[in-house]
Amino acid sequence: MKTFRISPRLLTLSFLIAGLALFHFRAAAHWLASGLPETQTAAAPPDDGPQRMQVALLLDTSNSMDGLIEQAKSQLWSILVTLSQTRKDGKAPKLEMALYEYGNDRLPAVSGHVRQVLPFTSDMDEVSDALFQLTTNGGQEYCGTVIQKSLSNLGWSRHEKAVRMIFIAGNEGFNQGAYPYPSACTDALEKDVIVNTIFCGDCNQGIELQWKDGATRTGGHYNCINQNEVTTYIETPYDARLQQLNDSLNQTYLPFGQQGQAKRELQIAQDQNAGQYGLSNAANRATFKASSSYKNTSWDLVDAYQEDEAVLEEAEALPEALNGLSEAEIKAKLKNLEQQRAAVQAQIRDISQERQAYIDAQRQKAGQEADSNLEASVLQAIRAQAAQKGFTTK
Repeated sequence: MKTFRISPRLLTLSFLIAGLALFHFRAAAHWLASGLPETQTAAAPPDDGPQRMQVALLLDTSNSMDGLIEQAKSQLWSILVTLSQTRKDGKAPKLEMALYEYGNDRLPAVSGHVRQVLPFTSDMDEVSDALFQLTTNGGQEYCGTVIQKSLSNLGWSRHEKAVRMIFIAGNEGFNQGAYPYPSACTDALEKDVIVNTIFCGDCNQGIELQWKDGATRTGGHYNCINQNEVTTYIETPYDARLQQLNDSLNQTYLPFGQQGQAKRELQIAQDQNAGQYGLSNAANRATFKASSSYKNTSWDLVDAYQEDEAVLEEAEALPEALNGLSEAEIKAKLKNLEQQRAAVQAQIRDISQERQAYIDAQRQKAGQEADSNLEASVLQAIRAQAAQKGFTTK
């Protein structure tokens, strides 16, 4: 019977290969347990610059969070109006929002019960639409996991003067899940992303559940809110007129391309969604639509032509309204729509200033206390953190 002898060198190599295999197996098991994909951070757009303001909303959509989702839907346009009035070196920000949901049983356990609803987008109609489609269901809320996923998978700006913020809201322990929140916060610091935490419940309970610690580790703000507080609006004599002007503004849009008509319908749908909360909220949306932050170059030929006249040569599926027109006539029509839009937007901005002065006076007269809701928490943090990067806010 022949015996085989294994050389010490071969034995060492075998142990090394086995060790590497075990290492990769454990790493894969860790990623699987935490629901984190082994992906690189998405590339930042080529127009990356100091004017970018990125806000990622991470919302708990478990059973008890219906009120939180209602606040997000009903307060979005008021938040965006304030952000659109932010300035750096006299310029408005390039505003982008992303949306994640977590803690919902409908989401796969392998994902950590986390879903990226929207990547960073400047299309706020899409953000509104996504919020209105959120539904709640009981689940496991893993804050560390959702923070890390947003850090890994979103196209965060790499410009040192850009503003990068996460807002995570929920009501369970901040330390749950396979991925530890301190590690996620360390990753956020390395990317210069500030994590702001919003606990839905008693402030002291939120501190005990590590929500304040999660914010402190990145220099973020910790706030507590009553997620079931119903958004209240101050009706004004200006709301109906702003609604009329919004209707006039909509007449200046000219959808083109494969997605043009669908995007146009989305715009109208978000007008209607805003109107569900009354004329005052619809007025907030009209005010935002009159700002430089509301651009629709991907589907509106007026915005696209204003940005680059070459769109007429490159664009597919031009609107039927332009059929039979010469190039000169098309350009004249687009210029006319652009001027009409600018005039309507100017009226909206002027009336919105009067409206805001009226609201401020009514609040002062009533001695209204500061709100304790999602909007107040988000704006408080943004004002302070944007100021650190040279932005000024009203």
